[in-house]
Amino acid sequence: MKRDITILGAGLVGSLLAIILRKRGHNVNLYERRPDMRNASISAGKSINLATSARGWKALELAGLKAEIDAIAIPMYGRYLHQQDGKTAFQPYSRHNEAIYSVSRGDLNKKLMTLAENCGVSIHFEHKCSQVDVDTNTLHFELPDQTQKTEKADLLFGADGAFSALRESYTHLNRVNCDQNYLEYGYKELTILPGKNGEWLMEKNALHIWPRGKYMLIALPNTDGTFTCTLFLPFEGPASFEKLKTEQDVHEFFDRQFADAKSLMPGLIEDFFTNPTASLVTRHISRWHYKDKSALIGDAAHAIVPFYGQGMNAGFEDCTILAGLMDKMGDDWTAILNEYEIKRKPNGNAVADLALNNFIEMRDKVTEPKFLERKKIEKELGNRFPELFVSVYEMVSFSHTPYDTAISCIQAQDSLLEKIMGRGDFFAGLANEEFSKEIKEWVKEYHSAVQQLDFGNEA
Repeated sequence: MKRDITILGAGLVGSLLAIILRKRGHNVNLYERRPDMRNASISAGKSINLATSARGWKALELAGLKAEIDAIAIPMYGRYLHQQDGKTAFQPYSRHNEAIYSVSRGDLNKKLMTLAENCGVSIHFEHKCSQVDVDTNTLHFELPDQTQKTEKADLLFGADGAFSALRESYTHLNRVNCDQNYLEYGYKELTILPGKNGEWLMEKNALHIWPRGKYMLIALPNTDGTFTCTLFLPFEGPASFEKLKTEQDVHEFFDRQFADAKSLMPGLIEDFFTNPTASLVTRHISRWHYKDKSALIGDAAHAIVPFYGQGMNAGFEDCTILAGLMDKMGDDWTAILNEYEIKRKPNGNAVADLALNNFIEMRDKVTEPKFLERKKIEKELGNRFPELFVSVYEMVSFSHTPYDTAISCIQAQDSLLEKIMGRGDFFAGLANEEFSKEIKEWVKEYHSAVQQLDFGNEA
């Protein structure tokens, strides 16, 4: 049965969801508060490049965009570390040479919008939703000419980001709990330009990190030879945005902390003082849907910080899960939305925690000798015992293992790795038959301990 479906937000998740629903025969109207980014100059400076991994690719394949996006995606096979003393090191992401892919957020969003329209979706730009009457599905919009407009939705999805109007309206329902947590860090976008002939001036097939303990700079490659850089820095404190007031402050800070990157940033000062300093927030809400009338999806349901590269991937996986439930349950939207919340809410909470944990790893731990040794051992265990051990990072980035399962494996993997590293030189010990047998038994014990978890593909 065809439904008249309304989606708030024509960002990545909203546009993808519109395509999926339209391809299933539903009438879809998509409302977006911003102008059409394909025709207007949208303010720059707050876009962290996307790191597309397995979950994202599955959704793009479902939309029919995989080949087109693959052509503008750059594989990143690991972290390229830039230490303060000028030394560099490469840390592969996977034992199988797998990659996550750098994709321009704007380019992907534009392609999704165009495909949605080509499928028959109607997109209404410059419609800012200010309020939703959840029980009647009445939407209140503010238009550019200051006039008001109301629309009634048959079935409504809120894909309008962390500060979703539908999410805000849910908070006024009975017994709905919600919370938000801002990091004491902000971020600012900067740019590394290409060389004279348009070439990349650093290794293009890597995610570059300048870890500095309490803060960091990252850089992801673009197809035009540039790198989109993001500075993550406390708002306040000894090394913070509040201390970088003048051009001299910025020059001196980058000379001390990121000298090699600064030499590739002729537009550093202009970028720094032109681009906004944005906040980082994690938001939870206890209810993700209302009867058979509406549901939250993507950042509207689970806004997270960007440090695992899973924000878009998690939102896209919401869409593939919802599509699977539609295939399974037909027109029973009460059952579909109820099961969608049951399946996805624990994973939304888990990916939020994973992202926060990974911030500490990226800014601080990646240069510690003990951490580096652990990563080497993880990969060796995966190579020797592929049926028994997969690292949490590989579960998250290169599989469809539920996020909730992946995070539940962390403590067991920590115990296993601490036990192994407590035995001395792991790689030297592998030559000893008894040592190798002992390691295998420990890995088997780990495997048995986590087997009660759900390792089934989430998508």
